[in-house]
Amino acid sequence: MPPNEEAAALPAAARAYRYDRGPSGEAFARTIAVETPVNILFGGIPFAVMMTTPADLEDFAIGFALTEGIVEVLGDIRGVAVERAESGLKVNVTLAGERMSAHLARGRAISGRTGCGLCGIADLASLPAARSPVANGPPVEPAAVKAALQALDERQPLNAETRAVHGAAWCDRDGAIVALREDVGRHNALDKLIGALIRSGVAPADGFFVITSRCSFEMVAKAAIFGASTLVALSAPTSLAIERAQASGVTLIAIARGDQATIFTQADRSAAGERAA
Repeated sequence: MPPNEEAAALPAAARAYRYDRGPSGEAFARTIAVETPVNILFGGIPFAVMMTTPADLEDFAIGFALTEGIVEVLGDIRGVAVERAESGLKVNVTLAGERMSAHLARGRAISGRTGCGLCGIADLASLPAARSPVANGPPVEPAAVKAALQALDERQPLNAETRAVHGAAWCDRDGAIVALREDVGRHNALDKLIGALIRSGVAPADGFFVITSRCSFEMVAKAAIFGASTLVALSAPTSLAIERAQASGVTLIAIARGDQATIFTQADRSAAGERAA
């Protein structure tokens, strides 16, 4: 099958492990998420090795290029080619001439992990950030957040099989899930989703993000770089995530459950806040 259609999950032999007697019972097949080294190249020059689920790799490359600051718009990318390598996969991104020159001048190379968002950054000034504060669009209704959360589990088929991957969803203003991407890496899932949205021409003002992972500052930064005004996370944010959301103008809603959530930034800009005012 083509590299971009490699299996995202595979069966593995397993047995029950009981605390009173150790392994027991018959062996059974357990579906396991695939984790593969993916070498990202720009203009044939290696840039990063990320551990990812080998699906939606073109989306991943495009979203990664945007959130890493290598490109600003889809037109900066001339093509994406995926090929097998001896120990993993290679994704080569061809950039427009000026973009490639700027990339070479930047001179950064990283070796990443599934949970790594800062590998290879030379100094604090290089932390990812939106180019300007997110536009102050209309607030997301609380009912839309609730609707998105209720629909989330059914839209994560790989996680339903493996219980080992993160999900990132883009929801419209009514809370309907428009697109969702999954990956063993939380950053990768969001990069894949952003790449898909860019390729589809989705406007940032038309919806909001929901992520299943913990909300670190990199996740906020990626959302802000795309231009989303609202990010909803199932887990709690870190202190720097809150600071970055405040600085970027992102409404950060976290610890999101079926009945309620916690809003950490831009509370006066939320739909409920506006009605109360």
